[in-house]
Amino acid sequence: MALTDFLTQMVQNPMLFVSTVLILGVILVNGWTDAPNAIATCVSTRAIGVRQAILMATIFNFLGVFVMTAINSKVAYTIYNMVDFGNDPKTALIALCAAMAAIVIWATAAWYFGIPTSESHALIAGISGAAIAIQNSFKGINGAEWVKVLWGIVLSTLLGFVMGFITAKITAFICRNKNRMKTERFFSGGQIAGGAMMAFMHGAQDGQKFMAIFLLGAALSGGQANAESFNIPVWLMILCSVVMGLGTSIGGYKIIKSVGMDMVKLKPYQGFAADLSSSLCLLLSSVTGIPVSTTHTKTTAIMGVGAARRMSNVNWAVVKDLVLTWVFTFPGCGLLGYIVAKLFLVIFA
Repeated sequence: MALTDFLTQMVQNPMLFVSTVLILGVILVNGWTDAPNAIATCVSTRAIGVRQAILMATIFNFLGVFVMTAINSKVAYTIYNMVDFGNDPKTALIALCAAMAAIVIWATAAWYFGIPTSESHALIAGISGAAIAIQNSFKGINGAEWVKVLWGIVLSTLLGFVMGFITAKITAFICRNKNRMKTERFFSGGQIAGGAMMAFMHGAQDGQKFMAIFLLGAALSGGQANAESFNIPVWLMILCSVVMGLGTSIGGYKIIKSVGMDMVKLKPYQGFAADLSSSLCLLLSSVTGIPVSTTHTKTTAIMGVGAARRMSNVNWAVVKDLVLTWVFTFPGCGLLGYIVAKLFLVIFA
């Protein structure tokens, strides 16, 4: 779809305009709450300034979206096919708008308290709750795609922690007899590269998820309730990346502080280890089409890096707050999506 064609449709179809605004709102909130995780460690160790890090994140988010979509768009297809909003495009689009509204409410509340909630899981929970509301049963849920989500939770949590732990141990062992000042200079530069890698993989994962929802909204507004395939246009990749970057520049510091400063006091080599291990986890999940949480992957990798030095190095009170938020995201945002969808259907259907 060309950008001019999309803008024409948006002017002619008010519901497409509303869904576009809401989806862009969710992408903006993702920039507030998820994208800062990519650059949290390199900012917290002062390897790079906040403004430069945000610009870097914006550029590499776009590259991640562009390159990974060209190579492999499995994550986008997983999200696109996760739920069934029924055969009526109008009511389906209303339910989709309700899900986006629920996600914005949930994520904004989490951002206010400085908690890095997972927008990936909020997205999945919100659209699932809305699908249940419109179908009045669980038949709106595609179980086969949900299995991938459950695998993603395990992958992002366990593998992130384990790989962070192992990478930190190996890095410390290799550098045990090296000059400390030289290694810190090396890892400061390495952290910038690691932050770029994380931003790239964030775009590869989360960019595809939100573009899939964007295209689903466009298909529904065009009367296609059962579209099974799509092509992701370049202008949408650019738009998604820019809006994410804008969100990060507006509200990213709270999340950077929670993840990169409050949870574990990181040294440059630890920040590098966290970025490297979480980037590898995200690459593995993107290639296999498993929609994982970049928040979970990065934060558990940081926990593993901190624990590799000593368990008391991790602020477990902060970890407890994060885990509770993750646990409540699925039922909480799912229920909110259900309620808002029922409300929207009464008002607009």
